[in-house]
Amino acid sequence: MIHLGERWRFAMSVPVALRNDFTGLQLRALAKQSKDAAFARRLLALAEIFDGGSRSDAARIGGVGLQTIRDWVLRFNAKGPEGLKDGKAPGQPSLLKDEHRRALAQKVEDGPNPAADGVVRWRLVDLARWIFEEYRISVTKQILSRELRAMGYRKLSARPRHHAQDAAAVAAFKKTSLPSWRLSPRRQAASL
Repeated sequence: MIHLGERWRFAMSVPVALRNDFTGLQLRALAKQSKDAAFARRLLALAEIFDGGSRSDAARIGGVGLQTIRDWVLRFNAKGPEGLKDGKAPGQPSLLKDEHRRALAQKVEDGPNPAADGVVRWRLVDLARWIFEEYRISVTKQILSRELRAMGYRKLSARPRHHAQDAAAVAAFKKTSLPSWRLSPRRQAASL
């Protein structure tokens, strides 16, 4: 950009004014109390501007460019110090709606019908296939697992058992086995 026909002179816009209900000392105190380093750095950069420093000095303190300082000022003016905190990214909205979740929960609770469903226990791929056939929504195993966990379901696994295990022998072993720990003689004497 050429300003008034002179090379290498750029027109700078007027800096956005900061709201005046805070002082540099207050922002420094908030930065000192904060456990979030990025939030504290933003507060210290704006405190420099409050104390009369230039935007370039604030950018140097914040470790960012002038445009980022301007963005911080706009966020600070809109929401105060809370506007400088990092927000959680919203992410992609869920593919399943509440009606789909209710139907999925009912399907899991009812269990599979071997004749109709072709399976004797639900796997994630089976449920994903059912959702696609029923609602034409394609979900991955990971998404379905996350949805089921959010609904309170957990994968249950049976405790492994040897196929030739004798239940009577196990019960007899439990009855005759000594406890694996005992009180030391010194503690035994102290308890008497």
